[in-house]
Amino acid sequence: MQTIAPRCGARSGAAARFGITPGVGRLLLVVAVFLGALLATAAPASAHAALTGSDPKQGAVVDTAPARVSLTFSEKVAMSDGSVRVLDPAGKRVDTGKTSDLGANTYGVKLHKGLPDGTFTVAYQVVSADSHPISGAFTFSVGAPSDTKVALPDQEVGGGFVGGLYGFARYLSYAGFILVVGGAAFVLGCWPRGAGVRPVQRLVVSGWVTLTASTLVMLLLRAPYTGSGKIADAFDMAKLGDVLQTKTGAALVSRLLLLAAAALFIAVLFGAYEKRTDPKERRDLTFGLAIGGGVVAVGLGATWAMAEHASTGIQAGIAMPVDVVHLLAVAAWLGGLAALVVALYFAPSVEAGAVRRFSRVAFSSVVALAATGLYQSWRQVGSWSALTGTWYGQLLLIKVGLVVVLVGVAWISRRWTARIAGQAGDVAPEAAAAAVVEQRAEKHAEKHAEKHAAAKRVEKKPVTVAAGGTGEDSKRSAQLARQQAAMTTAREKRIRDADPNRSGLRRSVLAEAGVAVVLLAVTTVLTSTEPGRTEEEAAASKTAAAAQRSGPLTLKIPFDTGSDDGKGTVQLDLDPGRTGSNEMHIFVKRPNGSAFDIPEVKVSFTLKSKDVGPLPVAPDRIATGHWSSSGVQIPMAGKWKIAVTVRTSDIDQVTVNKNAQIG
Repeated sequence: MQTIAPRCGARSGAAARFGITPGVGRLLLVVAVFLGALLATAAPASAHAALTGSDPKQGAVVDTAPARVSLTFSEKVAMSDGSVRVLDPAGKRVDTGKTSDLGANTYGVKLHKGLPDGTFTVAYQVVSADSHPISGAFTFSVGAPSDTKVALPDQEVGGGFVGGLYGFARYLSYAGFILVVGGAAFVLGCWPRGAGVRPVQRLVVSGWVTLTASTLVMLLLRAPYTGSGKIADAFDMAKLGDVLQTKTGAALVSRLLLLAAAALFIAVLFGAYEKRTDPKERRDLTFGLAIGGGVVAVGLGATWAMAEHASTGIQAGIAMPVDVVHLLAVAAWLGGLAALVVALYFAPSVEAGAVRRFSRVAFSSVVALAATGLYQSWRQVGSWSALTGTWYGQLLLIKVGLVVVLVGVAWISRRWTARIAGQAGDVAPEAAAAAVVEQRAEKHAEKHAEKHAAAKRVEKKPVTVAAGGTGEDSKRSAQLARQQAAMTTAREKRIRDADPNRSGLRRSVLAEAGVAVVLLAVTTVLTSTEPGRTEEEAAASKTAAAAQRSGPLTLKIPFDTGSDDGKGTVQLDLDPGRTGSNEMHIFVKRPNGSAFDIPEVKVSFTLKSKDVGPLPVAPDRIATGHWSSSGVQIPMAGKWKIAVTVRTSDIDQVTVNKNAQIG
């Protein structure tokens, strides 16, 4: 799934709070050096697909129309009929609409016969093996380049309102997974008494609801997310059926089925398990829940691993189980932290043993995350240049900054914990606070003992009432029950808030959880961002393709000034036809092919996409019908508009234009 360098750093904050020995520190230093070595010598892998070649090549000028257009990607992609469209200069489709797999990650679509000369546009929209949609377009020309009326949408596939909604649902799905898996693990493995605490129950159930709802939303939005971008397509049953046939659709459906099993697990955990009092029965049920819950948790994690980054590229058979371990470690740490925050704020007490057990779980998560993170970083980043020169790498650096903040907050939490342990003789913070309140409550209880005893005598005294008095007694009993509940709640709140050290710990742990939430958001963005290594590979492929396309450029453009002797053809040769300095020759010929002696020729170059030009060129006359200019500078590669002005007499002239890829 996602890369782990910053994520494992986030857990290092937890390790700091629970105490890292010098030996562990040295081990982490060795791990960091090992990570550097991996990044420096990383081999290429695949994640997001990128177009690496085509036939005809981008910007190519061919003599005759091809029978088929083929596209080659860096990895296997999911492609359906209509995924590749070929449009003529007028914007009319000229392909058959049937795509075929030609092997070696190459896909083709056949063209109709009898195509005219001019510039053709090839637009494609496919889904890469890691479930992310990609799209793009390029042009080639038959005979000579021409103007085109093709207008492609500005919005990229996977963007817009639908893309934002899908991305938000992805974030919620990660958050829900962390809460339901980590929260349940915290209860079952660290704090069994938490199964009867309502706030903890609500936390885990909320995680389940969030994960279920976000999965349903992602399933419905999958068709418009990878296709048209229109929200109405989310309710198209035919397109939903197509989604179910894809790898991502199958993963989302599998997740829903596993969530049904998770609902049964939660019902038992907060029902039968919480009510068990017999130690043997409770141990047996704990073992059964641990096995069943572990299987469900692994299955849920696999629905991400089998459909996203880990499922494609080198060593996918290793990467997928590593990704599952990575996800489970994240859930154990962050989900346990969320449950601890809830316990600190809403539970009357948390046993010291529970805190110690969670400390061990958190540290084990750090170790697992460090190991899986090294491997995932090697696969996804690939080099130091990708870390600093790509958006993916820059996001990783942002996460590193967040990790620094997290470590600082964790250090503050550790100080609060040390103070509380010193005051309370190494018991749980809540127990220390409870002891303080109990001392105060004893004096308070002695002062009001007679008042409470009198109230009890009044309750026990027989009362003779007339018919209908029973209702008044019921109201009085209910009122007394509410008062007692309010007193109990107030006492629990005093226990929670009595110790200032405990309040400080609550605030610092809450801040730590807040930073973790932001880290999760950045991680969600990373999972939908093209990995730095793949981005560099795609850029290198485009550069190589541009180098292959570069070569002497020849354009033949007919002209007509409107006079009796004003028709002919101008041929422009540009050598070497790439960025930098070029040699330009212009040959002007009559319709019969003989040299046309004209008084003047002027040329200009304009790159509209970069707002460059027009760059004028005034060639020198070499011979009859032959004009030349040296040192013609083309500042950058792109699709240039070349305007040639031909003057055949003192009053007759015309300007003709052609578009051509240069560089």
